[in-house]
Amino acid sequence: MSKKTATAASSRHIYRVDKFVVPDAARQEFLGKVRSTHQLLKAQPGFVRDVVLEQTSGPGRFNFVTMVEWQSQSAMEAAKAVVMAAHAKSGFNPRELFARLGIEADIANYEVIDA
Repeated sequence: MSKKTATAASSRHIYRVDKFVVPDAARQEFLGKVRSTHQLLKAQPGFVRDVVLEQTSGPGRFNFVTMVEWQSQSAMEAAKAVVMAAHAKSGFNPRELFARLGIEADIANYEVIDA
């Protein structure tokens, strides 16, 4: 990889996109956790912006998409470590929450491409 290509790749913003299917009975508890996590993320170096989207997906179910834009992969990884430490300190385990509330999750990182 050329120096120019390596620099371009390292300077690209990275997007954390999480998709959730949430039963109605779990909606308020889920949103509370999303809000508290996003407040923590917003305070981290390299945070650019975030958005949380909601769609009714049928009787008693909601689709949520959360997107957080980071200045770099390293900024996102550092923020993830801070969030994981905060969750561990408070005893919060997202996987256990999802299992208990019947939440389906699809979590991935994305980069912008020329299309």
